[in-house]
Amino acid sequence: MSIPLLTSVVLVYLTIVAFLTVKAYRGTHSAADYMLAGREIHPFVMAMSYGATFVSTSAIIGFGGAAAVFGMSVLWLTVLAIIVGIFIAFVFFGRRTRMMGLNLNAHTFPEFLGRRFDSRGIQGLTALLIFTAMPLYASVVLMGGGKFISEVLAIDYNVALFFLTLIVALYVIMGGLKAVMYTDAFQGTIMFSGLMVLLVATYYKLGGITVAHQRLTDMREIAVKIFGAKGHTGWTGFPEFGSEYWLVVVTTIILGVGIGVLAQPQLIVRFMTVKSNRELNRAVLIGGIFILAAVGVPFIVGPLSNVYFYSENPETAGKIALLAADKNVGRIIPMYISAAMPQWFTALFMITMLSAAMSTLSSQFHAMGTSLGRDIYEKALGCNGNTVLLTRIAILFAITLSYFLAWGLPHFFEGGTAIIARGTAIFFGICAAAFLPIYFGAIYFKGMTKLSAYAGFITGTLVSFFWLFFIHLKESKPLLLCKTLFGVDSLAMGTKWALVDPLVIALPAAIVATLLFNVFGKKMPQQHVEHCFHQVK
Repeated sequence: MSIPLLTSVVLVYLTIVAFLTVKAYRGTHSAADYMLAGREIHPFVMAMSYGATFVSTSAIIGFGGAAAVFGMSVLWLTVLAIIVGIFIAFVFFGRRTRMMGLNLNAHTFPEFLGRRFDSRGIQGLTALLIFTAMPLYASVVLMGGGKFISEVLAIDYNVALFFLTLIVALYVIMGGLKAVMYTDAFQGTIMFSGLMVLLVATYYKLGGITVAHQRLTDMREIAVKIFGAKGHTGWTGFPEFGSEYWLVVVTTIILGVGIGVLAQPQLIVRFMTVKSNRELNRAVLIGGIFILAAVGVPFIVGPLSNVYFYSENPETAGKIALLAADKNVGRIIPMYISAAMPQWFTALFMITMLSAAMSTLSSQFHAMGTSLGRDIYEKALGCNGNTVLLTRIAILFAITLSYFLAWGLPHFFEGGTAIIARGTAIFFGICAAAFLPIYFGAIYFKGMTKLSAYAGFITGTLVSFFWLFFIHLKESKPLLLCKTLFGVDSLAMGTKWALVDPLVIALPAAIVATLLFNVFGKKMPQQHVEHCFHQVK
């Protein structure tokens, strides 16, 4: 790797990020500026910020590596991400959220729910879940960026992790959501360009689109020999129905992330940053194209890396991607980039990975900071103080917590294998179960009661954590609580229930609880409801 080349590219990149941060800092004068970017963000900036926040290093490094194992069946997540994460999110959720948020003068997602149901308790509880659960997601994004940087530069992972965290911390704390969204738009543009170049270069290296896919299809017997017992049918096929791999691909990857995107606090707040529904409509196409490339490309390159490692790279000849990476899923994409691509592209893709990590991390840190500083300390607990200063302190605390998790998780979860993709799916699933019923009801049903809001949120949260700690083997085994209390790694050990993602159980349970308790709850005052839904359509 050419150090002068890489240094030059990184310096240019950081200079632009610094310029955008200063610009945002100078334009931040109020809590609305710091938390909602003044509600006047351009649709291109909003769409790219939304997409860049959604697609992180966990999608490119983590899920790209997972795709190298499971195959192109994970491309169904791309389909769901565009239909659900962009079209349904913007058209059916975004418009109502923007207008209702304006009516309620809400600055954060927990504040939006709290004011909708006139409950500081709901605001505090939702903020508490965000602040306690999101550090896991942020830490795996940090891990993805740190692993790529350490692999490409051949430096210690902990050194790469420290400097990545430091850079993101500086501009999030300084400029608030304006800095986050301005830099997101810039970083999203880099991500789109870098991934498209990667796709073209991969097909070129493997003989073209048709040849590359045929070569991967011809490796079916190799896949079945290695993974056949778990339901693998080849890297261009779908796992056998009901098998272990089918349950992972469908319930955890496709449904867990594809549905969970609707209830991501750091994404929902984006809807409240534009000044009209017209801007949201214009953002749909931009966001859809971005997600198609940013999610689709890693899910194509990941499986095709098996062809490269097995047939094209002399150092790994006869090894599929997972074995070439010493069974560490998180190393597959970084290794492929380092081995298969020229030096200039490695430098470009390093910036792409920095962009992916920084864009998502900045939004996560901002969401955690506002949850702790504004929603919990200032609103739920009723303490007074400078909102912007409190939020900056809370962001610093959230960054520190996420950093130490990113440092410790690789040691805790078997060297970090697959934890990047798994941590993302866990957080998306928890958000879907806890937030989706209350969020959907808040913007669509005038008759939804405060009791049903509490019931759905609490049920979704508790069922999710119960399933994670005691049933879902991927988490219950390393967490050790089930083993300590009951002497087994999972209460469903030996059955396929141990492979079913928590979302599949927790979300229906939360929906049922929401509907059931709505019958017994006291209706919200009519005047309050009419104020919430004023001009909402």
